[in-house]
Amino acid sequence: MMGLGSAIGAGLFLGTGTGIATAGPAILVSYSLAGVLVVLVMRMLAEMAAALPSSGSFSTYAERGIGRWAGFTLGWVYWYTLIMVLGVEITGASSIVHGWLPGVPQWVVALALVALFAAVNLVGVRSFGEFEFWFAALKVIVIVAFLVIGTLLALGWLPGTEPVGLSHLLGDGGFAPNGFGQVAAGLLVVVFAFGGIEIVTIAAAESADPQRSIAAAARSVVWRIMAFYVGSVAIMVLVLPWDSPALLAGPFVAVLELASIPGLAAVMEVVVVIALLSAFNANLYGTSRMAFSLAGRGDGPAGLLRVSRQGVPVVSVLLSVAFALVSVLLNWLLPEQLLGFLLNAAGSSLIFMWIAIAVSQLRLRRELEATGLLTVRMWAHPHLGRLTVVLLVALVALMLTDGAARSQILATAGVVAVIVVIYVLRERVRARSAAAGDRGVLGGWRP
Repeated sequence: MMGLGSAIGAGLFLGTGTGIATAGPAILVSYSLAGVLVVLVMRMLAEMAAALPSSGSFSTYAERGIGRWAGFTLGWVYWYTLIMVLGVEITGASSIVHGWLPGVPQWVVALALVALFAAVNLVGVRSFGEFEFWFAALKVIVIVAFLVIGTLLALGWLPGTEPVGLSHLLGDGGFAPNGFGQVAAGLLVVVFAFGGIEIVTIAAAESADPQRSIAAAARSVVWRIMAFYVGSVAIMVLVLPWDSPALLAGPFVAVLELASIPGLAAVMEVVVVIALLSAFNANLYGTSRMAFSLAGRGDGPAGLLRVSRQGVPVVSVLLSVAFALVSVLLNWLLPEQLLGFLLNAAGSSLIFMWIAIAVSQLRLRRELEATGLLTVRMWAHPHLGRLTVVLLVALVALMLTDGAARSQILATAGVVAVIVVIYVLRERVRARSAAAGDRGVLGGWRP
């Protein structure tokens, strides 16, 4: 259920309209291409995670397959990314809840929500999993209901409706009203909607049977993406004109309003809040486990290794909670330019992580085969893995041709460079300390 819920985030509920406005009905091609990329990357990650379960997940595999600097860099880039995203998610959720409780200041709502999920994560992984199970269940129910109602609308089987046929899909300027070049622009909009699914491999490391859990998630990812993402978008462009302002404002509400369902806006507000809080809960978990894993490998402060009687990395959770609050403050206090830089760096870091995952799998495959640990295998290895790397590099090249996407790539490159520099400086300090220690020992033998 966590694997299912992680694929359904606020990006689907809120960001789909922007993609449709960019590419028109051809956004279906963008979602399909992005979905193929995610399926390939997740298969490669699942192969490593099923063989070597680790709460450090792709950071651990990057260290083992590429080098220690890669594991250090990938782990802290991921931690930074989720911290920034935590601020955005809790700010968005608290602003909606504040609308329901106008007498309560928004900062109080944000603080209460952070405190709630801090408690959930501190109690134990079972409580975290329980919350995520029910959050995921609610999101799945909403998506399934949307697909059923949307299909009935498209077929004209609801009272007062008629079959829509392909009038909206192929009319109003055709399938690609803005040109097929906008399929690429749409790809840049939608590719990041799939972020978050990698948390499944982090959480599976604490499950009773990691190999079986990861294998099950890997097998279901294909139909999950096709059914929920591509299916939902197909319904949207079938029943409404692609340039409808209602789609941009809220694609799910726009479609369901055609069914004349009372109280729909309020229901969708609740669903969006649930999606945001589910992502916040999962990302708080992900940041704490990544920090714990980095500390365990000597790439973070040793204090992050302290665990409670329930086995929860308490200090790592509290560190993530503290920075989540800082991130919330940044969303309210920082000048737009600086905040934009920080968020841009988080935005395209997903591509950096995907490339590292693909390269790690290609370099680790022979070692995993030799140990006999493979229970999930990447298809058509190594050819499909190499193709995945080529496609991801091509996506980066495509992003560099777009002004907004280029700023994301450059911001991410800046953050990655800073973390690499920190790693290099730290290693030099360690080497000098070790050399000084060696000289001290040798000096003791002098007469």
